Parts: sequence; structure tokens; C-alpha cells
Amino acid sequence: MELSTLIIGLVLFLGGHAFTMHRAARARLLESLGEGRYRGLYSIVSLAGLVLIIRGYGVYRSAGMVPLWYPPAFLRHVTFLLLLIAFILIAATYPPSHIKRWVRHPMITAIILWSFGHLLVRGDLGSVLMFGGFLLWGILARISMARRALKDVPGPTAVLTEPRWQSDLAVVAVGLVAYFAFVIWGHPWLIGVSVV
Repeated sequence: MELSTLIIGLVLFLGGHAFTMHRAARARLLESLGEGRYRGLYSIVSLAGLVLIIRGYGVYRSAGMVPLWYPPAFLRHVTFLLLLIAFILIAATYPPSHIKRWVRHPMITAIILWSFGHLLVRGDLGSVLMFGGFLLWGILARISMARRALKDVPGPTAVLTEPRWQSDLAVVAVGLVAYFAFVIWGHPWLIGVSVV
């Protein structure tokens, strides 16, 4: 069982992202390093963590996965639905759509759905650590953002972009195309596992 690389990667990637939730500590580090150095350090830590997660999970899979439970086959359909919604939410991250207004933080919500969906169909230790870690981080990030939103109420001069239905249609179309492309070609190519 080889999980050390995966765990180090998760600590670096998720720990670095979790650090930004502590606004006072982040502000102090930002002030001491300067914005350029802070962004550079943050990017290096995040990239190193991501590389180690990918590498560590690959090593773990090739060494033989450790089963914890055996998910029932019908949960695959639930996962497909959750991931379809996640792809649409990722596409809704930036355009001024109604979806973005309703969901508030589409990318974080997409990560929560992605990780929870994978937990439904992956019952081995490495997958539980990886997807469980991302799920926990996503939930904490949503809570942190909700708390910050209560404090940072826009002033009377703030410009709020009105959502457009054309953006919603484009978001759904891009999400659907990306989803089917990833399910058919992307997942087997990047992950090495066919889901169809």
C-alpha cells in the first residue's frame, strides 16, 4: 500500500487552499511577502500538490488498491448525473448567468458534487482519502465564503452584472459538450479508466 505521495499531495494542495480561508493569516503573509511573491508561492505549492496527488494516486492504483467497501452498481447512474451537473456548474463559474446567481459559487459546488459522486462509486482507501479530502475542503470553502459574503456587503456604488438567459444557454451547452467529451474520451485518456 503506497499512499504517502498521495497524502503529501493532498496536504499541500488542499492545505494551501484551506489557508486562504484564514483571512487574517493570509493578510499577514501577503503583507510580509508582497502580492507577487505570495501568488508565486501559492501557485508553486498548489502545482506541486496537484502533481503529487496525480502521481501518488497512480502509484497507489498500480501497487494494488485497498478495498473498504463495494459500491452497488446502481450508484454509477447517480454519479453520472452529479458529474453532469458539476460540468455545467464549472462552465457557469464566470459568465453572468442565472445559474451563477442561484448557486453562488459554481466551481466550489462542482468540486463538492464531483468528489461526492466519486465517493459513491469508489470504495477503496486511496479514493476515500482523495475524494473525501476534496469533499471536506469544498464544504469548508462554501461555509467560509458564505461567512465572508455576510461581512462584505456591496456598497451603493458596486456594479452588479445582471444575469442573461443567453449565458445560461451557453453554459448548459458548454457543460454538456465538455461532459460527454470527457466521459467518452477524456476519462480513459487522462485517468486510464473507461467509464462507458
